Amino acid sequence: MRWKFEAKRWASLTRLLTVSVGLAALVLTIAWLSGMFETKIQPGWSERGTRKLTTEPTTVVHEIDKDYIEEAIGTLKASSRTVVSAKILATIDQILVAAGDQVQQGQDLVRLESREFQARLDQAKRALQAATANREEAEKRYQRTETLAKQNAVSRTELDSAARDLQVAQAEEARSEQAVTEAEVLLSYTTITASKNGRIVDRLAEPGDVAQPGVPILVLYDPTSLRLEAPVMEQLALTLHPGDSLRVFIDALDQEFPATVDEIVPQADAPSRSFLVKASLPKSEQLYEGMFGRLLIPAGQRRHLCLETDAIVQIGQLEFVDVVLPDGTVERRLIKSGQLGMPGRQEVLSGVEPGERVILQRSGDDVGGDNDQ
Repeated sequence: MRWKFEAKRWASLTRLLTVSVGLAALVLTIAWLSGMFETKIQPGWSERGTRKLTTEPTTVVHEIDKDYIEEAIGTLKASSRTVVSAKILATIDQILVAAGDQVQQGQDLVRLESREFQARLDQAKRALQAATANREEAEKRYQRTETLAKQNAVSRTELDSAARDLQVAQAEEARSEQAVTEAEVLLSYTTITASKNGRIVDRLAEPGDVAQPGVPILVLYDPTSLRLEAPVMEQLALTLHPGDSLRVFIDALDQEFPATVDEIVPQADAPSRSFLVKASLPKSEQLYEGMFGRLLIPAGQRRHLCLETDAIVQIGQLEFVDVVLPDGTVERRLIKSGQLGMPGRQEVLSGVEPGERVILQRSGDDVGGDNDQ
């Protein structure tokens, strides 16, 4: 029995010792991972590696006044736009123009099938000839009857009858003349001409199609009537007046054009709080209806900082400058740049103060070095 008791005692001691060793190993591992056995660096500023200004050229951050321009995005549209359609129901025989063609006023654009209308005109002319012959015969008869009536050779009733026949013949001749004019007008509708100078921008039918009154066949616009239509914020729109001179920038051409305010729609758009401003542009072979443009509107002046572009260090998409502190040390700062000003100058929105000196970067310098301690 004593032997069994000793065996249980030694087993308990072994388990206790194993658990204690495991806990001690876990505590040591955690302490090692937390850095308890490594040398600590005391907090504070270390002067090691601080860059000093030597012979590098520097420039000063300037504060200047600049005209501020607001942009209103719009689309080129023609104030004079014409939809060409037929006035009669007929089959299209020929379309003489294509999209992009320049046309002159009075130029033939579309020809419709005209045989039916030519036949109507011929019929009306023959009816007019018959009516003219009847009128001439009625005039002769009336003149004879009138002569006999003066000699008391015919009764008053016969004279009145001859006069009535003459009036009927004259009215029939006038009706036939109107019928000829109507047939000529209908025949003229078979040839559709340009009502004004312009450029064909769309062709909506082809020969063989049936032209219906009011249904578009061609669309043309006057290139001299192009203007930019853009919604302008109400606080800016209220400063504009018809006749004001502005500038329009066309992105596709990377070019500015002079513009004149033609019209300001006197009603604000409630959701956007803007007025529609229409500014006319000069005639140009480079401009087309539907192009994207920006209306440049002066919005006063504002002060901003600027410095030379050679002072800016670009690392990826970030921009830095090396600022010279009063004690001659150099500090690299992250900045946010704005628009380009005059050649070689860059607007700075944040990161520097007026009057601070920054280092100009020379070609070949290692701008990516470790200088921002």
